[in-house]
Amino acid sequence: MDSFLNFLERTTIRILTHRKALKAYEKAHTVKRTFLGELRGWVDALVFAVFAVLLINQYIFQLFVIPTPSMVATLNVSDRVFVSKTIYGIEIYPGGPKILSKNRQVQRDNIITFYNPEYKSKGPVFDILSQIIYMGTFSLVNIDRNEDGTPAERLYVKRAIGFPGEVIRFSEGNASIRPAGSDSFVKEETFRSSLSLADGPHRSVDSSLYPGIKAWGALFGYQKAGIDINSAPSYLKSQYALVQGDKYPDDFYQFSASSSRTQHLFDPSNFQTRSENASYERGIYIAKGMILPFGDNRDNSRDGRYFGPVSQTKINGSVRSRFWPLNRITYLGNK
Repeated sequence: MDSFLNFLERTTIRILTHRKALKAYEKAHTVKRTFLGELRGWVDALVFAVFAVLLINQYIFQLFVIPTPSMVATLNVSDRVFVSKTIYGIEIYPGGPKILSKNRQVQRDNIITFYNPEYKSKGPVFDILSQIIYMGTFSLVNIDRNEDGTPAERLYVKRAIGFPGEVIRFSEGNASIRPAGSDSFVKEETFRSSLSLADGPHRSVDSSLYPGIKAWGALFGYQKAGIDINSAPSYLKSQYALVQGDKYPDDFYQFSASSSRTQHLFDPSNFQTRSENASYERGIYIAKGMILPFGDNRDNSRDGRYFGPVSQTKINGSVRSRFWPLNRITYLGNK
């Protein structure tokens, strides 16, 4: 028993002596805190945090702020959403090639994010810097601006509507789809209903305005063709009166289609106007490896009608859920 007590005593003394020695060493070698040292520590922590956020945004998920009303009311302006960056494969760098993308294709009706085909680059240095700031601040700060001061849209958010082999055409804002392998068009509502798809897409322009929109486009075609609009038929002028007070056509696609048709009728030998008119009449064909995206707010969306199908390689994510505002938290993976 005495030997055991002696062992405990020796062990306790050794431990306490070792701790006392450590405290004495730490006290003697304490580094004096300085402003520059503290600043360096904060900078290191900030750089690490930003780097971690960038990696998360690039390779796992991205927080995205809805900038325009093109997806109202599925997604409203200023809604904040989670975008999965792995669902269609992982980009090695923004806009670059993907890995692990085999068998991870876009599914019909997915709400997708993709690189804006009409985006005007401000130079590689600015593009990279703006993306670092945007992703590094969880999409809170966007220094990329248009000439009018509005945020530039590097990424678009739309719904995947048209798929390879299909043709989609519009008449008075209403879409018709010719499925792959078919020789006839069906109304979009019928097509979507047969596949039990979401009812997100909707129209807002009153059908009674279309005679005026078409007449406006036709009269613009007169001007483009160098023809005096005073020589236009009276019915065009009376129909135009329906929308004469508008500053911008409610359906610019239909306006452009009417303008192209008028120019073609004036000069059928003009290859450009003949080609443009034919493209409106036959619709938009979606080639292999492409997707045709549209906004749910059809009458207020800059979408595939204007820039055409986009490559699946340029689709970088899928909107999975909305987390802000709190009263509209919603899972969107099946919308």
